[in-house]
Amino acid sequence: MARSVFSVLAVSAAMFLSSGPQARAEDSTDPIKLTLHDWTGQLITTHIMGEVLKKAGYSVDYVQADYLAQFAGLETGDLDVAMEMWETTGRDAMDAAVATGKVENLGENGMQAIEEWWYPDYMTEKCPGLPNWEALKDPKCAEAFATAETYPKGRYLGGPVTWGGFDDERVEALGLPFEVVHAGTDAALFAELESAYERKAPILLWIYAPHWAPVKFKGHWIEFPKYEKACYTDPSWGINPDALYDCAKPRGPIWKVGWSGVKDKWPGAYKAIKAFRLDNDEMGQLIVKADLEGQKVDDVVAEWMAANEARWSEWIKK
Repeated sequence: MARSVFSVLAVSAAMFLSSGPQARAEDSTDPIKLTLHDWTGQLITTHIMGEVLKKAGYSVDYVQADYLAQFAGLETGDLDVAMEMWETTGRDAMDAAVATGKVENLGENGMQAIEEWWYPDYMTEKCPGLPNWEALKDPKCAEAFATAETYPKGRYLGGPVTWGGFDDERVEALGLPFEVVHAGTDAALFAELESAYERKAPILLWIYAPHWAPVKFKGHWIEFPKYEKACYTDPSWGINPDALYDCAKPRGPIWKVGWSGVKDKWPGAYKAIKAFRLDNDEMGQLIVKADLEGQKVDDVVAEWMAANEARWSEWIKK
């Protein structure tokens, strides 16, 4: 889902359970700080992990933090665990942090990530060369995606700037007659999709999975030149020999990452975090409950906890 410098914006909840299940004797009683970001799936993932840790007797703080800049806090131990680092947009930042020895890759969380440009099926008639990315170079196709503010250039609605993703660079590298406009929030991004789809209005935007949108709406991801690591590191690779990012975004796992001191400070919690798994279908259903059916995230998490006790109990089994 490029962040500037690390900042902790708010602590949204902190709870220590003095009765009931207790953490292992060797575990610290300090709260485990889990990071929260700005999309529904991540909030659900993190709150599930937090509630499981509470069931094991741990104290948990939920801390709002930037998606990429959180690594500064993870390196210092000011933050402890981030439950979603997407291969698609966060791999480079994660690898750089892990290379310091102060951050640990805690393994896959069970979901596979896609983040890419997406358009509704009804736009195919107006730009028949799609989903091939080269169709976007046609001025008539660009105009079909234009708004009054961007005409004659097409408009691409990207995610919030803090998500990264190199969309502005991709437009320049591939010579696309498009203007990148960033949505302010995850909610604004999908509210605009809902409105456009209902009116069959032109829209080309960032869609990610797991999410409800590519399930609810019929559409397609743009097929850019296939991603290779060199596309992001070597300008001579690819269609434009003078630029990076002339390719699709990577696809792959969603990772859990944490401060390297977690395994020694909270060895029982470390084991539970490593064991955590959800798959795309399961997460998609949970996001539908929150974003489409209007349930509160806390209620969605509580329902999942009640239905999956046998499963998460294994994660915290001593």
